[in-house]
Amino acid sequence: MTEPAPPPFGLSLSKPSAERSEAPSLSPNGFLDLRHDFPGVGDWHYLDSAATAQKPNAVIEAIARAYGPDYATVHRGVYERSANMTLAYEAARRKVAQFIGAASDSEIVYVRGATEGINLVAQCWAGTQLKTGDRILLSMLEHHSNIVPWQIAAEKVGAAIDVVPLTPDGRIDLDAMQAMITPAHRMVALAHVSNVLGSVLDVRRAADIAHSVGAKILIDGCQAVPRLAVDVQALDCDFYVFSAHKLYGPTGIGALWGRKELLDAMPPYQGGGSMIDKVTFEKTTYAPPPTRFEAGTPHITGVVGLSAAIDYVQAIGLDAIHAHECALVGKARAALESLNSVRVFGPEDSAGILSFEVEGVHPHDVGTILDETGVAIRAGHHCAQPLMRHLGVEATARASFGIYSDESDVDALVKGIERVRKIFAND
Repeated sequence: MTEPAPPPFGLSLSKPSAERSEAPSLSPNGFLDLRHDFPGVGDWHYLDSAATAQKPNAVIEAIARAYGPDYATVHRGVYERSANMTLAYEAARRKVAQFIGAASDSEIVYVRGATEGINLVAQCWAGTQLKTGDRILLSMLEHHSNIVPWQIAAEKVGAAIDVVPLTPDGRIDLDAMQAMITPAHRMVALAHVSNVLGSVLDVRRAADIAHSVGAKILIDGCQAVPRLAVDVQALDCDFYVFSAHKLYGPTGIGALWGRKELLDAMPPYQGGGSMIDKVTFEKTTYAPPPTRFEAGTPHITGVVGLSAAIDYVQAIGLDAIHAHECALVGKARAALESLNSVRVFGPEDSAGILSFEVEGVHPHDVGTILDETGVAIRAGHHCAQPLMRHLGVEATARASFGIYSDESDVDALVKGIERVRKIFAND
């Protein structure tokens, strides 16, 4: 296919301002030094990136242009600006496909986020392909978004759900998965990176185990795509989902990747405009994927922001981002583990995420006291109540890092935890 000429309005999708001609700046200690790109950070010690990431100027500016001088709807508009926005919108789909290693942009479905992507697969694949007696395999560390949709689908068709346990350090136990999977398991759904423990799944091995009994496998990539290079073909999964807002992009937009033959066999998720081929009162025929799954006017400016976010992240390099975050987590883990009455969860090599508890102090109190010192963390069950029960706690405190995080954030976190311990006289 011939690449369309870029539209004239300066759309970030075609010629992104996020591109850098120079290498990203580094601090004297070798950490990424990108705080200045994020107007929402400043001197604030923002350690809640796993919930949602702050946005760089490049993304904010791209969205502002898309809502301003570039704004028009996409598809079927006969006027120039609509045609240009459509070209840019579909160029973004190609960019997403390349970003995660998809074979074709026709395998990329725009969704509101990973949650909608999982629900789409649960309803349109599992809801039509599974039958009474079939089984779905999840893990103990899944986010509620990768549990509840499968429960709804299982109830609808009479399927059952099994749960893979964790290793002592908080990884999905693939040896246990190998031992427990059977031909009755038709779908496996697992997180690439845990949103609580930061543990990284060996996706290729999990996919091999699933495929050994003929099961399909969906991977929740929300916490992976902002910090790990993803190649869905090399991983050999069948579905992959992620949300833009954790990738330094806007809320309300994400992507579902699915193998073409699977998407082709799936019925529509919702009915409405755009997703049709021909409509009569007697019968409606549907467009091929991905359009079949994209009913209604899409989140046009969200796609613009997603595209700019991908440009920004790729310009820095995912290997550099991962190394940066691992170094910060390692520094924070070592400091917290040295404190009496602080328990740290998850593996030593957790990716960008660190959950912990202060003995005798509710995580909400920890979070409130830290907020008074300018440190923002997450406190609660993190939409992973089964995992909390497994860990033997009601909730945890969670610090999660991003490309704008630096050593001052770790120092402020540790100083704040020391203040918590003093207030509650834990030592």
